[in-house]
Amino acid sequence: MRLLVLGGTGFVGGAVVTEAVRRGWSVTLFNRGRHGAVPVGVHRLRGDRTVPDGLAALAGGEWDLVVDTWDGAPRAVRDAARALAGSVGHYGYVSSGSVYAEPVQPGSAEDAPVVEASADAVDGDYPQLKAGGERAAVEVFGERALLARAGLILGPGEDIGRLPWWLRRIARGGEVLAPGPHDLPVQYVDARDLAIWLLDRCAEGIGGAYNVVSRTGHTTMGELLDTAMAVTGSDATLRWTDPAPILAAGVVPWNDLPIWVPAGHEYRWLQERGVERAYAAGLACRPVTETVADTWRWLCEVGQVPPRAGRPARAPVGLDPEREAELLAAVARAA
Repeated sequence: MRLLVLGGTGFVGGAVVTEAVRRGWSVTLFNRGRHGAVPVGVHRLRGDRTVPDGLAALAGGEWDLVVDTWDGAPRAVRDAARALAGSVGHYGYVSSGSVYAEPVQPGSAEDAPVVEASADAVDGDYPQLKAGGERAAVEVFGERALLARAGLILGPGEDIGRLPWWLRRIARGGEVLAPGPHDLPVQYVDARDLAIWLLDRCAEGIGGAYNVVSRTGHTTMGELLDTAMAVTGSDATLRWTDPAPILAAGVVPWNDLPIWVPAGHEYRWLQERGVERAYAAGLACRPVTETVADTWRWLCEVGQVPPRAGRPARAPVGLDPEREAELLAAVARAA
């Protein structure tokens, strides 16, 4: 297969490239050439899709499929899709569950309403950008566009730092504020499993929207943090705490305590989306023990979470140590 990856040096794009190279595919990257190394045997085309004539390097090329991870202005997806309409067989767009219009009911499937967005937009919030990107891909490629609505994405290479924060925090030792309950179901996808599914389905010519994320309860907060304890060899103590005092203290789920979204929270649907369609189309998710262990191994090698390719720096995730200590003390006093 001849694969074109728009981007290809970030978290998900890098996983797609690695998987395609493993398969022995012919891989071409199109990007500005400012971020990340190119694997041996991979061809790079340089260009900036956000400027006039920035797609010129794509002229004359032919590929079986393209994978696009863009999360900026939808117009850039529209322009790339139009430029590739006659030279690519299938368009795989890595979207997000964030495209669903709130309020979202837990368990919702792909037919849930999506936010209003335009394929011609040059700005917007994250849901609008991704929804506009979807619209742009479909307007040009129709049924030859595959929309992978990913959920929480974890694994080696993660450039937001949610799982890395937990690993580093637990490795540091001491008392760790562990947000309960221990058996709270967690839903996520390993970037490598997302890449495998995406390439398989694009190669088969499958189109349409899919929630590409594990079944809710693929793991739990308890299993996730217990595994982090095991792989880091930490002597930390996990202080499991009910959600009520944590929320009462103003802690923001997902951001202050990454991955965690307690039952009944308005964003709990992020961990409870319907995934029957993706599983019927071959999605397979590796055990959480593998994702956590491989992420710790990678983090020890690179030393720090890398910046997001082509995107502005974002505020770090996770509780400040002093604030965590205050919360632990308050919980102990109330016990």
